[in-house]
Amino acid sequence: MNSALRRIAHLDMDAFFASVELLEHPELRGLPVVVGGRRPVAAEGQSYARLKGYVGRGVATTCTYEARAFGVHSGMGLMKAAQLAPEAILLPAHFEAYSAASRAFKVAVATVAPVIEDRGIDEIYIDLTDLEGDSLELAHRLKAAVREATGLSCSIGITPNKLLSKLASELEKPDGITILGLEDLSTRIWPLPCSAINGIGPKASSKLSGFQLHTIGELAQAEPEWLVEHFGQSYGTWLHAAAHGRDERPLSLSREPKSISRETTFERDLHAKLDREALSQVLLKLCEALARDLERKGYLARSVGIKLRYEDFSTVTRDVTLALPIADAESLRAAARSSLKRVPLERRLRLLGLRAGALVKAADYARPAPPPRVAEEPGLFSNWSE
Repeated sequence: MNSALRRIAHLDMDAFFASVELLEHPELRGLPVVVGGRRPVAAEGQSYARLKGYVGRGVATTCTYEARAFGVHSGMGLMKAAQLAPEAILLPAHFEAYSAASRAFKVAVATVAPVIEDRGIDEIYIDLTDLEGDSLELAHRLKAAVREATGLSCSIGITPNKLLSKLASELEKPDGITILGLEDLSTRIWPLPCSAINGIGPKASSKLSGFQLHTIGELAQAEPEWLVEHFGQSYGTWLHAAAHGRDERPLSLSREPKSISRETTFERDLHAKLDREALSQVLLKLCEALARDLERKGYLARSVGIKLRYEDFSTVTRDVTLALPIADAESLRAAARSSLKRVPLERRLRLLGLRAGALVKAADYARPAPPPRVAEEPGLFSNWSE
């Protein structure tokens, strides 16, 4: 099929985590609200905690559009966010509620348009090409289905391909609908910064800026040979195609995850040797949480990886491939310790993460029963990486 005849929608939930929280706290609508941190405590006489005076290592999981108006954004450290919006309300994250809302909106969308690519907890691509009705009508039906199922709003972009649809869904947020054709490139897409394209990260964006290529339109004027010379054959060719709105990728209908991970940022930097007891407990809790995730989703892991972020923000990862797939906490911890032996542990740490990869369906794999769990006292975990 001619790619210009395709109708691909990108549906993105609006400030998803924050919006789910507002369902439980409707009195906070219209106020700057930040979700993140661990069990924030309200000051005396206040119903909710404020960012003002926050001390800790937490980051903003998400925030309402009113908080974004102050410059707060997801991934920002809460202490920095407190400087920008001290009176913003701080709520803890409730991931089970977010997962339930995610499942609900995807089921609702499937009743209108069943060909869906799942892109994460709050966004999907939808193929509308073979459905009856014009694009605007379908967009309204999708939004109505999502709102009826969840009480939440979403923004939808509809274009001939995935790349443009993701860009379009951001143009009229929140609660927007944007429908574009290739003829709209010059007016709607080319004025956007290069970094708006999914796949142009901070390093590539900085390099493009160094060549005075700041907008997608300026990137589109660059000769393809020049882009290949400075960015390599594969990436340079892709940059040229992306700037011109070309994307032939089909929807990926497989919803099988490639990995499942858990991580935690410490309230203070921990030393791998001086704080072994604390790190042992963190590692154990991560393994137990990851084991519950694997059991709930019905997967086994053929590889286990660890992620360490040091006090200077440098990050290292190590993975180990297993002879047999695993899912229990004790086996995960043993694999994590094996990986930890291969990283330097002289510097203080600010983050520890654990990832289960090379997943296989537990129902499709007959494996021996895991070894019996041996109860251990906290003190026995002191050698956390040994």
